[in-house]
Amino acid sequence: MAQHTASRTLALLAIMSLAGCATAQTTTASTAPATFETATPAAPWMGPLGPASTTVGGKGGQIVKVTNLDSAGPGSLREALQAEGPKIIVFEVGGIIDLDGDNLHVATSNITIAGQTAPSPGITLIKGGMVITGDDVIVQHLRIRPGDLGEAYRSGRDIDAITTISARNVIVDHCSLSWATDENLSASGPRFTGDTPDEWRDGTSHTIAYTNNIIAEGLSHSTHAKGEHSKGSLIHDNVSDILIYGNLYAHNFERSPLFKGGVHGAIVNNFIYNPGQRGVHYNLQGLEWGDVPAETGRMDLVGNVMRAGPSTSDGLPLLMIGGDGALDLHMAGNIAQDQWGSALPDAGSYTSNSASELNEAGPSKIITDLPILAAGQVESYVLKHAGARPWDRDAVDVRILADTAEGRGEIIDSQEQVGGYPELDATYREFDPSQWHLDTMKPATQDALDSGLKAKGT
Repeated sequence: MAQHTASRTLALLAIMSLAGCATAQTTTASTAPATFETATPAAPWMGPLGPASTTVGGKGGQIVKVTNLDSAGPGSLREALQAEGPKIIVFEVGGIIDLDGDNLHVATSNITIAGQTAPSPGITLIKGGMVITGDDVIVQHLRIRPGDLGEAYRSGRDIDAITTISARNVIVDHCSLSWATDENLSASGPRFTGDTPDEWRDGTSHTIAYTNNIIAEGLSHSTHAKGEHSKGSLIHDNVSDILIYGNLYAHNFERSPLFKGGVHGAIVNNFIYNPGQRGVHYNLQGLEWGDVPAETGRMDLVGNVMRAGPSTSDGLPLLMIGGDGALDLHMAGNIAQDQWGSALPDAGSYTSNSASELNEAGPSKIITDLPILAAGQVESYVLKHAGARPWDRDAVDVRILADTAEGRGEIIDSQEQVGGYPELDATYREFDPSQWHLDTMKPATQDALDSGLKAKGT
């Protein structure tokens, strides 16, 4: 208990210095030893990880400048995304881009969107999300907060902050994603494309890395047509080679994340705070698969921390398993605890289906050579490094991080419960390519990263 209290205190200090259920049946899974790092990775510039680490984005392409905060038209982010050929999108403006319900579409390939280049306070998209259908895409240091647009409960507007649809080689890194009315961050595509499992996997999203993001406050009873829909991440059926690493999942009712049927991926060093009915979740729904034989899922669940909060169901396990089919699970070095520091179950099931199997497995190739922190280091690491522009946090991220560190906050129905959409003045700064390593978009000088007066405090 003392160890967790000390870790929480250190995490809060880090934020301030930078400024942001069914009854479970206990289930045994693999607890094979894993290799853990003794030092934290060098975020926010650690470089790409996992199967998507070969993603090049717009490397070597033209520099396309965003020069205004308009939703569309010359100089806008939307127009920059439509430019032909490989491209690195940089920002000479900071502030709010109001999408007014019209999502951005990343439909071409070989793109890097470098939010780190914007002047303080960075780029925040509101009232819409981003849909990625192109390949070899890197998105970094953006804040995307769709919200409910003031519309009525169950009015039918379903927005993901970021989702991929049948995209491959995609990295979403150091973004802040909140207030979605569908999922905050997802990977999707058709369930079955072609005749064989290999064709299914090739036809949906694959080779994905979601790293070091804040994925928080999915709106619960909001505009989604189905009603309750506070969801963290949906990883759709047969998505493969996906890494979910170093993220903060906070105040999402479910799906932190959800792997649907046949998904192959790794969930490593994430901090899950105040989930509602479920935290991590695996579910192949037989009703959706029909007469198609169930594919075996594959999950590495290593070095994560789940801490219950005010909205969490009593006794919630870290991993819940439902539906049909088998899951090959490698589980090692996780911490799950209630609000008072007492242990919660590692895994549980809400299905009595005899076809549902949990198989012990060794580490997969996805986590080979991955820097894996011991779970006792994860809270401090994530609260210090996750999210957009850790050197220049906005007030929303500071609040979410501070509430997480202090065990406060709740699942919400509208952004209006937590202050409403942000309002920020526009800022301008000319992009200087000499301040950046253009092959990686890492800063080359101390002046590359702009930082204004950061919100601080608890």
